[in-house]
Amino acid sequence: MRIEKITAQALERVDHDRYLLAKAIGKRADELNAGAKPLVEMDIKKHKPADIALFEIAEGKLIITREE
Repeated sequence: MRIEKITAQALERVDHDRYLLAKAIGKRADELNAGAKPLVEMDIKKHKPADIALFEIAEGKLIITREE
């Protein structure tokens, strides 16, 4: 699947808030770098943590909420 389509799906999950999406991807990428197991079928050795995080959000494996 093309990255543009995945990004569009992920943006829909966060009400098209690019800042929130970027923040969520960064936080999840840090968790993956620290040893967290990916929630999607992607090899951490072959894919960048940020790409894995984007796929997790796009597929609805992670629920992103705004901090009040």
